[in-house]
Amino acid sequence: THSSTPVVCLVIEGGTNTIRAVLEYVTDSPPVPVVVCDGSGRAADLIAFVHKYASDTGEQVVLESMHDYLLGTIQKTFEVSPEQAEQLYQELLLCTKNKNLITVFRIQDRPEGNAPELDQTILTALFKSQHLSPPEQLSLALTWNRVDIARSEIFVYGQEWPHGALDEAMMQALEHDRIDFVKLLLENGVSMRKFLTIPRLEELYNTKHGPANTLGYILRDVRPHIPKGYVYTLHDIGLVINKLMGGAYRSYYTRRKFRPIYAKVMNSYVNTHRKPSTFARSAGINSMSLVTGLLPVTSDMALFEFPFNELLIWAVLTKRQQMALLMWTHGEEALAKSLVACKLYKAMAHEAADDDLDTEIYEELRSYAKEFEVKGLKLLDFCYRQDAERAQRLLTCELQSWSSQSCLSLAVAANHRAILAHPCSQVILADLWMGGLRTRKNTNLKVILGLLVPPFVKKLDFKSKEELQQMPQTEEEHLENQCLDYDDNGKHNPDAEALLSDTYSMKDTKVQENGKVSLTDSENTQYKDYMYDHDMRHQRPLKLKKKFYEFYTAPITKFWADSMAYVLFLVLFTYTVLVRMEPTPSWQEAYSIAYIATLGCEKIREIVSSEPVAISHKFSVWAWNMWNPCDAAAIIFFLIGLVLRLRPYTMDIGRVIYCVDSIYWYLRILNILGVNKYLGPLVTMMGKMVKNMIYFVVLLLVVLMSFGVSRQAILFPNNDASWRLVRDVYYQPYFMLYGEVFADDIDPPCGEDPSQPQCVTGHWVTPIAMSMYLLIANILLINLLIAVFNNIFIEVNAVSHQVWMFQRFTVVMEYQQKPVLPPPLIAFCHFYSFLRYLIRKAKG
Repeated sequence: THSSTPVVCLVIEGGTNTIRAVLEYVTDSPPVPVVVCDGSGRAADLIAFVHKYASDTGEQVVLESMHDYLLGTIQKTFEVSPEQAEQLYQELLLCTKNKNLITVFRIQDRPEGNAPELDQTILTALFKSQHLSPPEQLSLALTWNRVDIARSEIFVYGQEWPHGALDEAMMQALEHDRIDFVKLLLENGVSMRKFLTIPRLEELYNTKHGPANTLGYILRDVRPHIPKGYVYTLHDIGLVINKLMGGAYRSYYTRRKFRPIYAKVMNSYVNTHRKPSTFARSAGINSMSLVTGLLPVTSDMALFEFPFNELLIWAVLTKRQQMALLMWTHGEEALAKSLVACKLYKAMAHEAADDDLDTEIYEELRSYAKEFEVKGLKLLDFCYRQDAERAQRLLTCELQSWSSQSCLSLAVAANHRAILAHPCSQVILADLWMGGLRTRKNTNLKVILGLLVPPFVKKLDFKSKEELQQMPQTEEEHLENQCLDYDDNGKHNPDAEALLSDTYSMKDTKVQENGKVSLTDSENTQYKDYMYDHDMRHQRPLKLKKKFYEFYTAPITKFWADSMAYVLFLVLFTYTVLVRMEPTPSWQEAYSIAYIATLGCEKIREIVSSEPVAISHKFSVWAWNMWNPCDAAAIIFFLIGLVLRLRPYTMDIGRVIYCVDSIYWYLRILNILGVNKYLGPLVTMMGKMVKNMIYFVVLLLVVLMSFGVSRQAILFPNNDASWRLVRDVYYQPYFMLYGEVFADDIDPPCGEDPSQPQCVTGHWVTPIAMSMYLLIANILLINLLIAVFNNIFIEVNAVSHQVWMFQRFTVVMEYQQKPVLPPPLIAFCHFYSFLRYLIRKAKG
């Protein structure tokens, strides 16, 4: 529909022509409202004075009594003749006949905070004079960003709104980042579930309004060679989300079930509302015209179960922090939303640093992430103080709308150590770590005794059946339950089916404690709570068979079994490399081979069973743990040594590879020690120090090369070309760093004496260069490295408790998913799992 552009006349000072112009405006058809700035002088003051004393009835009794005074003022102000003054006086009287079209704004002696501002006065004048419809008034107030006027003048009691008008205003408010207007529209009944459709969300991602953001930079990484004017699709946005979230996270926009939904909605939208020539966006097109009535009025499709989740991601990716905070306060799953926003902001900051963008952008994104970190932690702490048990369920429930992640896994992805160190998280981890066991003192000793003496398991304390039912499920148990429930819940998606059919319906949904969306009433939840309370009062002990199962499947048992098996392997492998190697492998070596081979099979199982679908994503998730790729390299290195060792003529080379490989297997003990509360942070410090030492080595290499090359070239000018020269350049300068200065070689005796070698030219330069080298390398660089290490120690030690809690979570999750038996017996578990996989595939 065509709508005229609102016009207003603003009078500031002015002369005689200004009075005539005002008269023309107020008597024109349609009339134009006039705002007069009283106190600006001349014509403006005269119009304001006449307006003040003019009567609303049209009888100008007061003004007629001031006729002579006004004529004198006009003559004095404009320096005109009495005839001209009389004519201006009559024009002023004609102006006052349309008094409602003139609004006076007094700029002098205005008490701060009491009088309206100029823009408010202009907007009010437009509303009074031009009979605009409510949507037009709202659009005008939104453009001027005056939510106070919209609240007081537009959203009044009994106001009638045409269908879709508030949705258009909501779209405009979101695009222009009008936070207060979004709040106002939500307060006045805008339903986000009815508002947010796929085309609208896509339109929001393509809007040119709002703050500058880094979305385009990141999109080029997932969509290289983007043409100019490219329209982002939700699939593109999904790829960006997957990249930023990392790990096994898969956005709903990139999932297979979303594609037919997207295709049908967009095809219907294009055929109904867009012509091919007008599909491309342009700066001159009003975006609201593109989204009005996207779908039939009767459809009411719930395309997004949780629209505030989608809008939160949009606000974060487009760097609208205040809008993101608003979306966080509305809707469901607030803790998960804060963690996702935190992770996205951190990943965007990392991308900004990699792209060498402005440092301020990096700092801004980090500050936004920190803000969501704090909000998530405060929310969890509040929930934990209100109800500890429900807070634990909140952390462990599966979130269907967030790639089936849990809040704990999202906290790990966001590296939110404070949440993982929170008592609520630690109670869950302690519960998962112990499994079905319930022991307080000497837990590790009891578990080791249970492994060495199986009958001792009967004497251990276990949780009741009811307590085990309330524990978070392991991944294997969860997969089994999903298979059992697949026929009931997994074969259809209510929203997808409603969308793909010809008729649509809206249903009220509710988020249950397990994170899934249900259409049932609260009676079912109340019944579950009653049954839980009843079960807790009637606890039943475990049977002997169940006790053994719970003992051997507990993560703490798997950890000690794995550690004991590893120590045994290390002892036998050490024996293998220390004694003479026979052509035929001994039983000690055979055990070592079996251990490493089955460990390699376990690494393959970890990659295959990881959550992502693509092999590259599976590998990236698996390689997130630093020890996994190191294990793979050591296993491959060992297998190369094994092949060479089995051949008689290369057996010695294979033995040397064994010896070198044993270095890593001893260093791998650090991975086991990382579980310890005191040693874990120290292992983390070592890792950070090694990483920082790499940069230091580059500096040291520059200094070492500068001295080593000059020293070698001066002392040995007649050397032939050989690879040994490289070794000689580094050899002595490197060991000088540790105090071995090779005193006899600093200034060896030489001269014309036949018993002494002849002095080389410039031999006196070497001691001087050496003193400067040791001054820079030994004193400056080494102390610089110590200072860096000291800084790392202070940094990690300050959060050592959080560091250990974070490591503890990764260890608990790792051993919860491990098979029961350690290598090499783990081969039986692999065979059993593969057999179950074949049976499951056969059953479909």
